[in-house]
Amino acid sequence: MKSNSHIFSRRAGTAALALSLAMVSGCKDFLDVPPQGQLGTEMIDPATAQKLVDGVYNSMYLGGFGADTHGLQFVILTDIASDDADKGSSPNDYQDARDVDNLVMGATNGNVNNVWNGYYQGISRANQALEKVTVTSGSEAVRNRLLGEVRFLRGYFYFNLVRLFGGVPKLDRVPATAEINNPALQQRASVSDIYALIISDLQFAVDNLPTKGATETGRATKAAAQGMLAKVYLYQKNYQKAFELTNEIVTGKSGFYSLYPRYEDIWRTVGANSSESLFEIQAGINAACDNSAINLYTVSQGPRQGGRGGWTDLGFGFNSPTTDLVNAYEAGDVRKAGSIIFIQPTAPAGQRSTGTVLWDGFRIPSKDSVENFRYNYKAYHSRTREPNCGNNDYLPKNVRVLRYAEVLLIRAEAAAQLGQGGTAQADLDAVRARAGLASRPATVDNIWRERRVELALEHDRFFDLVRQESVTPGRIVPIFMAQGKTFVKGKNEVFPIPQPQIDLSGGQLTQNPGY
Repeated sequence: MKSNSHIFSRRAGTAALALSLAMVSGCKDFLDVPPQGQLGTEMIDPATAQKLVDGVYNSMYLGGFGADTHGLQFVILTDIASDDADKGSSPNDYQDARDVDNLVMGATNGNVNNVWNGYYQGISRANQALEKVTVTSGSEAVRNRLLGEVRFLRGYFYFNLVRLFGGVPKLDRVPATAEINNPALQQRASVSDIYALIISDLQFAVDNLPTKGATETGRATKAAAQGMLAKVYLYQKNYQKAFELTNEIVTGKSGFYSLYPRYEDIWRTVGANSSESLFEIQAGINAACDNSAINLYTVSQGPRQGGRGGWTDLGFGFNSPTTDLVNAYEAGDVRKAGSIIFIQPTAPAGQRSTGTVLWDGFRIPSKDSVENFRYNYKAYHSRTREPNCGNNDYLPKNVRVLRYAEVLLIRAEAAAQLGQGGTAQADLDAVRARAGLASRPATVDNIWRERRVELALEHDRFFDLVRQESVTPGRIVPIFMAQGKTFVKGKNEVFPIPQPQIDLSGGQLTQNPGY
């Protein structure tokens, strides 16, 4: 695999910060954005513009226990909040995560505040990059490509924010000095206004980004923007637009995209940036070790020592797949073994426990030495067979954000809604054939079932359930009830607005209903 760690190194981010890339830190002013004049209005060269853009990509690495865009806390608000996974780890470990798992989180929950901070850091970087790239001395084509990358990322950041919180403050530029304390900037825009911004950003990206073969591996491309925009339109129930955009990807003559032959290999180094990949977060290797990897993403989900112990465990044990997810797989579905690490029960006295041997030969003992019964295989990164720099907190695991299989399932769902049964059936069959399964009717319900097992533990299930409820009311409450959770309609579709952000806004931010 071609190394692209130089693209997203934090050295580039440091250069960007030297040009006053601001972050919403949650510990100073609500906006924490320097006045426009501090950035200067002088023209910058293309190399500096590129560093500013790279600084926006860098915000995708935020994780750990602070500001977070794709680390453990994002996993908590997506997988663990859903019916795909339980909190895992030790029963009393991490109260904030436990509260999210049980859907009883409040406005002071640290997970929701840190994810809010993480995404607004990314948006702040994007806005300042957009301002400076606009006055780059490069050619119009280069300038539009850079702007397209940033607007793709900003659109994606806002897409996650609106799905997490509903209406949020709409910050689409660096505030001028005269408006830096304008209360209107601290108030929530409507959901429709945020979606309008997302669509505008992603459409600009579609119109200005190059194809996969015409840019460096890992950068946003035209198809990535088309796929993300199609997904946004699916949430808007604009099935015609979702169909048209995914259809362009599927019927394109470039040959860049296809289902990767071995499902389980998609999440290994060999499958990074493969034919399946439309967009994934790059995690390169470099001497500093934390330059381009999501802090704690892999280790937080690794199998955890428990009981007798006696082995070097692989992590903290969070995000444990549920029994319900296990039961969602049909017999013979290769995705089950490719998605879930199963811990073997302890053998009866006098018998030898075989343990669980992972794909790289690492042996996990049986249950008497392990905290939980199941773990996320898609988050596993081999310490012996895949590259790393010796710091397990920053294992270089690419996170797959958008895959070709999802493009097929978006087109299948849109086609089914539009009465184009032949296309829906072909797309569903293609995804199932790779999984080793026979055809089944391409109804919307069956496509939704396929989305669950195909995209399991890829941080979209909670959003999917809320979206599906808006299409077919009455689905979501029984799904959560089966997990022993009470999903309150009119409340739990979104998370609480973080109380620290309400306080920093001087009360300009309003809370979501029920919190």
